Amino acid sequence: MPHIPLKYAPKLIFYGTRNYFTSKPLVISFEVTLSCNANCKHCDLGGRVKDEKRLSPDEIAKIYNRFKSPVIQISGGEPLLRKDLPEVISKIKHNRFFPYTILVTNGWLLNRERFLKLKEAGVNQFSISLDFPDERHDEFRVMKGLFERLNKVIPQLAKNSGGEIVLNTAITSLNVREIPKIVETAKRWGVCISFSVYTPLRTQDDSLSIKSEEDIAFLEDIFKKCKNREGIYDAVVNSSQNLDGLLKFIKNGEVPNCQSGKRFFVVRPEGYLNPCSLHRIDFTDQKEMIKKFTSKNKCGRCYVSIRSYVEVSFLKLLWENVSMRVLNSN
Repeated sequence: MPHIPLKYAPKLIFYGTRNYFTSKPLVISFEVTLSCNANCKHCDLGGRVKDEKRLSPDEIAKIYNRFKSPVIQISGGEPLLRKDLPEVISKIKHNRFFPYTILVTNGWLLNRERFLKLKEAGVNQFSISLDFPDERHDEFRVMKGLFERLNKVIPQLAKNSGGEIVLNTAITSLNVREIPKIVETAKRWGVCISFSVYTPLRTQDDSLSIKSEEDIAFLEDIFKKCKNREGIYDAVVNSSQNLDGLLKFIKNGEVPNCQSGKRFFVVRPEGYLNPCSLHRIDFTDQKEMIKKFTSKNKCGRCYVSIRSYVEVSFLKLLWENVSMRVLNSN
């Protein structure tokens, strides 16, 4: 992953500290479109949204500047369907590393030209989904030829990357045993990889949840290797605490005390604020969202990446998400 030069760290630390203690978000996820060119089995979105109302780049920047979260996520749907995406990102950016900007994509529309243009606009991390280490990825996302395209494009992009590309695998009952081969694929492509865990909240399909004791034991062994950075697992970027949290969620089916709406929230394409992408309750004001949703929220049935990284103690959050990058920078 990209290292944050020391000169950029103070601003990240300042706004991270301020937002933590004033109930402003540490991460905002901008869903710049709900249209998508895929129909993934684990997602409730898919297909094009006709006549979708979308905020302009200036309007998105205006919302961001109300909160100045140290990290933003650009997602969808498929964000690369927006031709003005570089402008959206450049309007938000205050400098190269503030806010730290993560683009979530299935990768179908990514090529060298777009990669470099988005990188220049201010994307710090390209999070590209990978569910299987072969053509089963196409079947899962209903996108024929997707794996072949990624297999060709990502190694090429990695040559022009400073570690910005991170694959993401949402672990399900279908791919849990494929994790070693998926990690091998990341190594072969020359990129890093992170893990998240499927939640049935999005599609109500509990069959994709990991339940068998054998699969859980298998995953525990894999995560142990990740923590020790054994062999190919040095490509995995999840922190030890994050891996422990994922296992806890798998075993218990929930993690209580969700802080969505407070520590993080979602901005819809038309500008409404949602506590998270799994609770489509529209708000126009964060304080109202905290009062009417977060303060009463009993849901713990997901442990998505944003939630898992912001619901830690302040000191650990500061250390894992800022200090480690600073210490490792040139």
